[in-house]
Amino acid sequence: MIVAGVLLSSLARTAAAEQSHLVIIVGLGGEKKYSEAFRAMAVSMVGAAEKKLGMDPAHIVSLGENESTRESVQKAFREVTFRAAPGDLVFILLIGHGSFQQGESRFNLRGPDMTAADFVPLLDALASRTVVFVNTASASGDFVKALMGRDRTIVTATKSAQERNETAFARHFVDAFATGGADADKDERVSVLEAFDYARREVQRFYEKERRLLTEHAVLEDGREGALARTVFLGSGDGETQSADAGDPKLAALRQERRDVERRLDTLKARKETTAAAPYEEELEKLLLELALKEAEIRGREAERRR
Repeated sequence: MIVAGVLLSSLARTAAAEQSHLVIIVGLGGEKKYSEAFRAMAVSMVGAAEKKLGMDPAHIVSLGENESTRESVQKAFREVTFRAAPGDLVFILLIGHGSFQQGESRFNLRGPDMTAADFVPLLDALASRTVVFVNTASASGDFVKALMGRDRTIVTATKSAQERNETAFARHFVDAFATGGADADKDERVSVLEAFDYARREVQRFYEKERRLLTEHAVLEDGREGALARTVFLGSGDGETQSADAGDPKLAALRQERRDVERRLDTLKARKETTAAAPYEEELEKLLLELALKEAEIRGREAERRR
């Protein structure tokens, strides 16, 4: 148990030191209304990453419609592969149109489109990093099977290449980070799983409101039934919360300690199937108690500040 505790603590410290890298690729709009909508979503995501999520602007690459070619995308991947250290998070977001041609799903770019197969070597080069790859385009479903792998979360707006209509998923997925409305557990941050669940719900509401048949069914695959996506967070935390805590280092430290406990808890849960029941339950109880005590400390400190 001592060895396990040391291992969990080590993993938590490593996770806390991770850096996030965001790559946004805006595809070919085709029409002015789409070009403007895609650009607005990219701008909103960059703003959320910098202002709400506390990301270093140097770790954000956003390729606009006119910049996004196969060569520029490959270059962006080479650069982030060089910049991202082992254990870092690399978050790739594709915003645009998709199509299905010659038996392959494609993401539409200026010049030659990119297929799932084109992204395979780019993601393979990111081995040892945590990768989130989100394709919000139509006909994107086939990207899941081609790109899924260890330490990867693959999200697509559709479940297959046959769902070829314009998708609504992108704007809601971006809103999940930009508005904070996706924070289901109220821990002041949004996980990839929370963003996915939020976007999927909002898409369904949109179709119901418009009285239209639902023609897109988003998919998330992380190889662990969402357990990995639930622990992955873009950026270092909520920038507004960090700003509010700037004058109180103790409160900021308590929030970070809570995140560390949560990561240790998630790591333990991921090992449930390979851990004997008795030690698992013992460690689970210990971590849940530690988390409850940390929550109480945070609430107490917040109450002190209000007085």
